[in-house]
Amino acid sequence: MPVKTSRTVLLGSAAAVALGVATTAGMAFTGPSFDLPWASGTSCSIPDLHGAVVDVTVTDMGSMMGGRGSMMGGYGNSRFQGPMAIYTSQRSVPAGQVSLRVRNNGRFLHEVIVMPLAGDARVGQRAIGATGEVDETGSLGEASNTCGSGEGDGIAPGASGWVTLNLPAGRYELLCNIEGHYGSGTFTELDVT
Repeated sequence: MPVKTSRTVLLGSAAAVALGVATTAGMAFTGPSFDLPWASGTSCSIPDLHGAVVDVTVTDMGSMMGGRGSMMGGYGNSRFQGPMAIYTSQRSVPAGQVSLRVRNNGRFLHEVIVMPLAGDARVGQRAIGATGEVDETGSLGEASNTCGSGEGDGIAPGASGWVTLNLPAGRYELLCNIEGHYGSGTFTELDVT
């Protein structure tokens, strides 16, 4: 093949790979509007919520790659490395009533538990026990009820749940504590000012 044709093929191939990576990354970091085809079955009627409303999306991105691996490179304690993730519509809200409107865009049951972060603690650093869960002592509340408020048995794929809490100023970790989910990246930070 002539050198000029080889360069054209090589540049075209590089552009295709770059476009594929950019598309995949864009899908992975879209956030609350990230909607997967299997997560559209259950429609919940969500009441008007009080206080600052934060839209929270929980997803398990790794299932898009056909199993245990993830689009971003495997398991880990970063929400961008594991096959699961939590996204919020905003990173901070004012102190007082805060409502979390949680949408499960994954294939598995999920929940969102609110845990305070002390001092300089970081998200994703809680000790994971033998059951694949973290200690929930100190939890301020959770959204784990399919099409309902507060605690339940988990939010079904495609469904929503919600919770309204009175949160003082501070840093909070939102996490899914279903077995194995925290270690797979379902955590994020919410700051209350």
